[in-house]
Amino acid sequence: MDTMDQSTPAQIHGGPSKALSQAEIRTIIMGVMLAMFLAALDQTIIATALPTIGRELGDLEHLSWIVTVYLLTSTAVTPLYGKLSDSYGRRTIMLIGIVVFIIGSIACALAPSMLFLILARGLQGIGGGGLIAVAQTIIADIVPPKERGRYQVYFASVFMTSSLLGPILGGFFADHLHWSAIFWINLPLGFVAFIIAFRSLRKLPRFERPHRLDLLGAILLVSATVALLLALSWGGIRFPWNSFPVLGLFAGSLLLWGLFALRMRMAPEPLIPSGVLHNPVVRMSVLAACFGMGTYIGLTIYLPVYFEAVRGLSASLSGLALIPLMAGTVVGATLSGRTMAKVKHYKRLPTIGLLVAMAATGVLVLYGEALSVLLVEILLGIISIGLGTLLPVTMVTTQNAVAPHQMGTATGTANFFRSLGGAFIVAIFGAIVLSGSGVTGAASFEALGDVAAKSGVNLSDVFSYVFLAAMVGFGLALAFLLALEERPLRGSAAKAAEAAIAD
Repeated sequence: MDTMDQSTPAQIHGGPSKALSQAEIRTIIMGVMLAMFLAALDQTIIATALPTIGRELGDLEHLSWIVTVYLLTSTAVTPLYGKLSDSYGRRTIMLIGIVVFIIGSIACALAPSMLFLILARGLQGIGGGGLIAVAQTIIADIVPPKERGRYQVYFASVFMTSSLLGPILGGFFADHLHWSAIFWINLPLGFVAFIIAFRSLRKLPRFERPHRLDLLGAILLVSATVALLLALSWGGIRFPWNSFPVLGLFAGSLLLWGLFALRMRMAPEPLIPSGVLHNPVVRMSVLAACFGMGTYIGLTIYLPVYFEAVRGLSASLSGLALIPLMAGTVVGATLSGRTMAKVKHYKRLPTIGLLVAMAATGVLVLYGEALSVLLVEILLGIISIGLGTLLPVTMVTTQNAVAPHQMGTATGTANFFRSLGGAFIVAIFGAIVLSGSGVTGAASFEALGDVAAKSGVNLSDVFSYVFLAAMVGFGLALAFLLALEERPLRGSAAKAAEAAIAD
């Protein structure tokens, strides 16, 4: 386990005295890329298999929890991973995350029931929650914000590959093999990721500073979120919205959120540091990412249901149909990332991108039923490219505004709100689909269309409300982006640290 001499300020603020060579940076990035690919593939490969999983396990009502519980656990542990990596080193924490992720994947593949699968996905989320967050922190350690665009092609290739392969593999496995194959594939990938990360991350600069872990804060956060998501999942489906169980869950969630806010003020070192959130750049960035990326996650989960239940596509074809949504974000992020290093007003491109995404989503709201699948695909591509322009801006501005020893915590906080937004919006979309179609209790995937038909509900109309909710989500992301202060990007890590500390 990595350690440090706390009395050495250069290790806290300036990093090692010897700069890394370009070859060493590339070696580290290659190790980080495979860990990112492992986590990114798991997010895209499961989407098209969800309807098949719901059908085979005979439970449609709790289908969204396969995704929600992963987001929930990964959300709760992301700030912990950030602090652990700040305390004990990125390499050690990255390797621990890979091991936990692999164990969770094995449990998912062997799941005999929906409840077991949901619990196993929670374990997998504990491991996966740290992979992308720590990877992004490592990149921030070795590449100054203004130079990060040079390496954007590496990061883009990871997400482009996972975006293209994930939906196709998920649909193929569900149709021709077994849905459990989407988890078994993580074993060889995880083993290779562990070996490469173990070897390549030895030369990382060190910015360790000991932290206290706020486990009570994490418990309050998870409890508050679970209560809220259960209320959204059960309301109008298992219980009426004005029933005692649903209202009790809302009230309990509100109380737990209040206790969590109190804990943030009283804890010696809270789960989400108030100092980080008091930074206006960090606050606006994470809120923009929360609604933008949260809405995107919700669409990736429920669009396969739309394609199969409304458009009549198979799991394999719905995987192909999801590619424009997955791949477009990488195109938009690459364009925005390269532009950031060259222009002063880097907010302009994502502002235009979100406006275009809202307009394209509005077309789906108004004319979705009349559009051909090809036109829907084109609109999804436009939406994802527009949204993609937001992602690098929110992450880089967050990292640009804090000191190096806070990099892991700030990155973890950004990913925390992004995942929390995803969990919340997935639950909202699920409530719209299930309550709108009239499904109650555990049901198979086929029951969605059957129940809707018997009750005279047009599923296209139901999904119009889903698209409307997505449009609102993009609008909130745009509002917080407009409120974001454009601070100059630092050309070196030292200057970034000095400026952030001065703030």
